Amino acid sequence: MKVVAVTACIAGIAHTYMASAGLKKAAKAKGIEIYVETQGALGIQDKLAQKDIDEADFVIFAVDTKVSKAERFNNKKILTVRISEAVKDAGKVIEKGIEL
Repeated sequence: MKVVAVTACIAGIAHTYMASAGLKKAAKAKGIEIYVETQGALGIQDKLAQKDIDEADFVIFAVDTKVSKAERFNNKKILTVRISEAVKDAGKVIEKGIEL
């Protein structure tokens, strides 16, 4: 299984990166390949390759703000959650995505 995610909080500082780290750790524990793009105070980092987006089984938007260049994800199954959900229980967010 392959997943891509975007994390972004309003301030774009701590929670963006905490959510990214949590999703990566939770996916690894479940044997899921994941690529996470952060959209924070430093702009877009670790920008997702279109190939990875196209191959993803689903997309996670862990965001409290608008996703930049969201059109890249058209025609994909997208789970949108508040960033706090990914920070508090990234494993549960991954499970919700699997259920899509």
